[in-house]
Amino acid sequence: MNTAVRTDSYIQEVCVTKDEITVYLADGRVVSVPLAWSWRLSEATPAQRANFRLIGTGQGIHWPEIDEDVSIEGMLHGEPARRPKSGHVAIKVRRERGQVSPNKSLNTDAQKARAG
Repeated sequence: MNTAVRTDSYIQEVCVTKDEITVYLADGRVVSVPLAWSWRLSEATPAQRANFRLIGTGQGIHWPEIDEDVSIEGMLHGEPARRPKSGHVAIKVRRERGQVSPNKSLNTDAQKARAG
């Protein structure tokens, strides 16, 4: 029985299509996951999906325009990204549109409920 641990599971190349993310690993494996595993990438434009960089020495991929990260560990273990609760997305969208200062707290329904 071979118990050697492989440490070369890092990404060397990435291909993103309208349907999937495919990575080519240093150890020769090719791993693909559905693009739908990342709701941000699913909703991104082709140009935004094409604008990425590797994280570290290939532990993951980062898309700066849409603030998305996908790790090789997540791809290998089958961990799709979860969509945040709608209130958090609404706040982020309003901040990105300049409607709310990044340093200003919003009085969301959840905050109102806690304040009681």
